Amino acid sequence: MTAPVGLLALQGDFEKHRQAFAALGRSTVRVRRPAELAAICGLVIPGGESTTLSRLIDRIGLREPLREFAAAHPVMGTCAGLIMLAAKMDGEDPTDFGVRPLGLLDCTVQRNGYGRQIDSFTAPVRTDGMLGKGEDFSAVFIRAPLIVEVGPLVEVVATHEGRPVAVRSGGLLGMTFHPELTSDLRIHQAFLDLV
Repeated sequence: MTAPVGLLALQGDFEKHRQAFAALGRSTVRVRRPAELAAICGLVIPGGESTTLSRLIDRIGLREPLREFAAAHPVMGTCAGLIMLAAKMDGEDPTDFGVRPLGLLDCTVQRNGYGRQIDSFTAPVRTDGMLGKGEDFSAVFIRAPLIVEVGPLVEVVATHEGRPVAVRSGGLLGMTFHPELTSDLRIHQAFLDLV
């Protein structure tokens, strides 16, 4: 029997990810405690509010268990999940907002880099490195972080107007947008392929 995919269910829209995986025939479980990581084969850190997510991770004692899990298993972070995966934040002092990234994915991100809630938009992104040559994905950006810089071992797998919007390094996949808010399941399938 195949192990389920874990959904970090502390805050954010993990339910939409559950629906996407269910449509692909893959079971999921909610992860809220360190011990629950042992039963899963991969993990999704959903979008939401990065300050709240960071504080809850620390309050529950998940920071080190998440780092250990990511060293051996695929992890996908969307929007705030990307912020949590990132090595660094740009443009603000993280201690001002209580956000402490996990430092797993060698990239620098800027919170709300595409603007505030009112600036949310949907746009096609090029996904040559993730879905296949010449493939576009209609991506939903909501208070999206901006990927400012990527390290030498990080591959840019999707772009919007020449800027990186999805990056991958080994089993880590981070994106600035919300693939779970569309009916297009290709990105969730690509993550299952990593798993």
